[in-house]
This record gives sequence, structure tokens and C-alpha cells, in this order.
Amino acid sequence: MPRVVLYQPQIPPNTGNVARTCAATAQELHLVGPLGFEISDRTLRRAGLDYWPYVPLTLHADWPAFTGVQGRQGGRLVALSAHGITPYTAFRFQPDDWLLFGRESDGLPAEPLQRADAVLTIPMRRSRHHPEGGVRSLNLSVAVGVVLFEALRQEADRP
Repeated sequence: MPRVVLYQPQIPPNTGNVARTCAATAQELHLVGPLGFEISDRTLRRAGLDYWPYVPLTLHADWPAFTGVQGRQGGRLVALSAHGITPYTAFRFQPDDWLLFGRESDGLPAEPLQRADAVLTIPMRRSRHHPEGGVRSLNLSVAVGVVLFEALRQEADRP
């Protein structure tokens, strides 16, 4: 089963919504610090509602702590980034993948992107009516849901 990894998340309700998705799909959630909020934050708890007991949650103090755990457990590190070239729909996910998502404000920095085994993107339509070309990215919790459900769909389709 793929694992969801949030790199230094900043907005409690986004993390709470991702936690709810992980609870609903029985996926592990890994939070890589430093976090932009306290884990006991009221808005984080409210967004996850009463599902937190069903979330296999692991907190990692920082990037090196996470990479140590990921290295010991194995599996590919699959980063999602607006800078990726390969669409997530063209990628063959594996059950032991780690799905890595970046900060809401600026995504993933260079080090996690360089360490990733694959860097994927979620294709988005660019608007000819918007001077800067349209939407830069999706909300973090939406992006996690889109990619996680594709990985789970592929897993269900395996013989």
C-alpha cells in the first residue's frame, strides 16, 4: 500500500483533510517537520474530525530523519511537483511507493526532488483568459486524493 508523505505542511486544515483521506483508505501518513503548526492544533483536529484514531501516523522531526526511515523500509520515493514532466496517470505505481507532497506555499525544495526516484505532475488546463496562464497548483489535500486514488486503482487492477 502506498504511503502518503507531507513535507513540512503549513496549513492545519489541509493536513487534517489528508489525514481523513488516509483514514478512509487505510494508508499511512508521514509528516516531515518542521511543521507549520502544532500537531494538537484545533483546526487540524477539526478537519480530521473523529478519524484521527484510524490514521497510521508517523511524525519525522526533519528530512534526514524521514529519509533514514524510508531507506530502511525500502520502496520508491515518488515526488509530486508542478515542475515534474511525467503525468501521474502515465506512471506505474507500486504498492511500496512513498508519495511525497510539498509545502503549500512553495512545493518541494531541491533536495527532496533530487532524491526522488520519480517526479510526477498533475496536468492542469491552462487558461488563455488568465494573464499568468491559469492555476499554478491544486490544494494539497485535493492533490493527495487525486494521486492516492490513482495508485490504489492501479493496485486493485493488478492480477
